[in-house]
Amino acid sequence: MQCMIRRLVKHQVLERLKIYPAVALVGPRQCGKTTLAQSIGGVYFDLEQQSERLRLDLEWDGVVSGKDLVILDEAQSWPDVFVRLRGAIDRARKRMGRFLLLGSVSPSLMIQVSESLAGRLSLVELTPFLMSELKTKASRERRWLYGGYPDGGVLEPKQYPRWQLDYLALLTQRDLPAWGLPAKPQTTDRLLRMLAAMHGQVWNASQVGQSLGLSYHTVNSYLDYLAGAFLIRRLPSYQANIRKRLVKSPKLYWRDCGLPHALLNVSDERALLSQPWVGASWEGFVIEQALGELSSRGRNFSAYYFRTGDQHELDLVLDFGNELWAVEVKLTSSPTPQDMARLDKTADMIDASRRFLVSQTSRPSGAKRRVSCNLPTFLDHLSGNKS
Repeated sequence: MQCMIRRLVKHQVLERLKIYPAVALVGPRQCGKTTLAQSIGGVYFDLEQQSERLRLDLEWDGVVSGKDLVILDEAQSWPDVFVRLRGAIDRARKRMGRFLLLGSVSPSLMIQVSESLAGRLSLVELTPFLMSELKTKASRERRWLYGGYPDGGVLEPKQYPRWQLDYLALLTQRDLPAWGLPAKPQTTDRLLRMLAAMHGQVWNASQVGQSLGLSYHTVNSYLDYLAGAFLIRRLPSYQANIRKRLVKSPKLYWRDCGLPHALLNVSDERALLSQPWVGASWEGFVIEQALGELSSRGRNFSAYYFRTGDQHELDLVLDFGNELWAVEVKLTSSPTPQDMARLDKTADMIDASRRFLVSQTSRPSGAKRRVSCNLPTFLDHLSGNKS
C-alpha cells in the first residue's frame, strides 16, 4: 500500500536531478526514502551492508559510466564513497541526475556533503506521510494519533503503538550511539520520555539537565543528535523590533506526533482527547503538517513562533521573504470572534500580511488576509490551491 501513495516530494527530487549531478534525500529512518527512490528507478546499493559495499567497489567503473541513476542508500555509512563521488562528478561535470543519495542522519551526512560535494549536490527532505498525501478518509483521521510512518499504524492500525516503541528502542540502543551520541541508552530513553512530556513547550536545557544529572551543555548536545535524526524540531523565536520583552528560547516539538503519543501510553483517540496536553499535541501536529507541506513542495521559507513577556503569542510565523504569515492553532470546532481578535492584535505587532486561525471547524471562512479554517483548508492555502 505504501508504494501506491504518491509522495509530494517526488516531483522536487526529479526536478533537482535535472539540474544537479547528485541529490541527497534525507529524512528519518523508515519514512519511505527507499520506496520513493526505487519508484524513480536506477541501480540500487544499500551501503549499510558490507556485501553491497563490496559490490559497488567491484562494479564502480561500470556503474558511474553507465546511464542509469545510481541510488546509494544510507550513504553516510561508508564515508569513502564521497571522495569517489566527487571524482566521478568532476570528470563529467555537465552530466546531471547521476546519483541519488539516501540518508537518515543529517549531521554525519552533512559533514561529508560539505567537505566533498559542495556545489555538486542538492538536498531534499522527506517526511513521514503527510495528511495531504493520504487518500482515504480513515487514514487521514488516524494521522494525528498514529503519526505518519508507513509501518506505524497510519495504514495498518494494529501496528500502533508497538511499532513506535520498537522504533525508538532501536534508535536508542543502536543507531544513535553509532551516529556518535555518547549517552548511555538508558539516559537517552529517559530523555526521550521527558521530551514527550515537553512537546510544545519552550526549551529549558537547565531544567532537563537537573532532572538527568547532566549539565545544560550536555543536554543541548544530546538534543542536537535527536534533531539531526529528525526526531525533534527546535522552532526558533521570531525576534521583532517592538517595545516588548520577547521570549528568546526555542520551542520544542516532536517531528512525528505518533512517537510521543506512544511514549505517553495514549492508546486511542478518546485517550488522546482526555489528556491535559492534547492542545499542545494538536498544535505540534498542525505545525509539522504545514512545514512538511511547504518543504515537500520546495517552497523557500523560514518558520518561527512568537511570544512576548506578557503572553501575547503566535504558534507559527512563516516568513516567505515578501510575506509574513501569522498562524494561531486552537483545538476547537467552534472558534470565536474573540479568538480572531487576539490573533489580529498579536499579528499586528509583527506586521503580518496574512493571518490564519486553524482549528477543527467544519465551516472555513474569511478572505485572503484573514482566514478561519481547518487544517486541510490551511494546507490548501500553503500549497497555492487557494489564493
